[in-house]
Amino acid sequence: MSDSSDSEGQVPHVERKIPNILVTGTPGTGKTTTSEMIAGATGLTHVNVGDLVKQKQLHEGYLEEFDTHILDEDKLIDELEEIMEEGGKIVDFHSCGIFPERWFDLVLVLRAETNVLYPRMEKRNYNQRKITENIECEIMQVVLDEARESYAEEIVIELPSNDIHDMESNVERVQQWVDIYKANHA
Repeated sequence: MSDSSDSEGQVPHVERKIPNILVTGTPGTGKTTTSEMIAGATGLTHVNVGDLVKQKQLHEGYLEEFDTHILDEDKLIDELEEIMEEGGKIVDFHSCGIFPERWFDLVLVLRAETNVLYPRMEKRNYNQRKITENIECEIMQVVLDEARESYAEEIVIELPSNDIHDMESNVERVQQWVDIYKANHA
């Protein structure tokens, strides 16, 4: 299917037999754990963007004050473009607006209460500035708003991710959704 716009200026949705899912949220909301659990339950392939950026040098250096790499968005998109076409991917990243809408059939935005999120970030040895910034982002629902602005309303799902019970419930819901998606696109 072409990526060109139709007569109304909309990018047509790509029909895949196996869906692509984006799992996003503030750092510490459980994206990687949830993505790995979904991959195990569905057979889809987990793509950890943070690891990919480091492994393939898809960055422009390191920002010490925020303890993070400076993402080269163009290099990342080029790296992912071909593998996203085939479907069957669970992409795990804290930001979502950089990815083309056509890549995803479902966008999960994980949310956690700040009293849960703070100790998770402390455990990761995040510096205080990074913790404060991420807590503020979660309170202001920055990632959720970004997802809602970047993707069709019907594919963006907000999910609680405060404990293992939330994660297991989320994985079960996604597994059911994937089964239905596959049946409808066989």
